Amino acid sequence: MHYHFKVHKEGRSHWAECVELRGCYTQGVSMEGLQKNMKEALNLFLDEPAESKLVLPLPKQMVKGKNIVRISVEPRIALAFCLRQLRLSHHMTQKEVANKMGFKNLYSYQRLESSKTANPEFSTLLQIKKVFPEFDVDELLSA
Repeated sequence: MHYHFKVHKEGRSHWAECVELRGCYTQGVSMEGLQKNMKEALNLFLDEPAESKLVLPLPKQMVKGKNIVRISVEPRIALAFCLRQLRLSHHMTQKEVANKMGFKNLYSYQRLESSKTANPEFSTLLQIKKVFPEFDVDELLSA
């Protein structure tokens, strides 16, 4: 999964804004520093707490324009983010999703919505796909 940043140059420094996520900005003295900062800013921006009700837009497939850079999301953050966004867009609680996935306790599901603990087995990915048919593992892992 990746988002797009528009890069701007002012004097000797650079700054960038995420095209899809209003309010996600960063800066850097060099392009190398900016590249690192864009990845860090994006991952921090998407790493919402599980109890957050904020629904952020998913990335666009392609953004045209000058000075557009694609920045990858860390896979664990992408999984937790996408799962939370799917659950919220379906107006479901964590408990409802946990029940539909056949988990015996809520904590097992909550671990999937946390970037610190999201590390599902293949069988869990299949369960997610059954509850949310639009869930796309390929998109999560694309660079």
